[in-house]
Amino acid sequence: MRTLLYAMLGIVFGMSLVTLTLFGVDKHKAQTRHWRVPEATLLLAALFGGSFGGLLGMLVFHHKTQKPKFYITIPLLLLVQAALVGLVATQI
Repeated sequence: MRTLLYAMLGIVFGMSLVTLTLFGVDKHKAQTRHWRVPEATLLLAALFGGSFGGLLGMLVFHHKTQKPKFYITIPLLLLVQAALVGLVATQI
């Protein structure tokens, strides 16, 4: 069970870094009027364990904070992912 917990924490940490980076890149691209990261990519990265990085990216880069698709979905994903990690942690 510890191995599962460590794997989950590793995925959450890694995907959060990826998602935070994607939000930063997309914000920069938006400001310089270049190619953008698709919203689906940002949301999928958050779904697959990067919700903490997505929320951090929204706060740090002030990006996608006006879109309900993001300001509702990302915190909900974070709650679900935190609950799953907590559930696994309590089973040890």
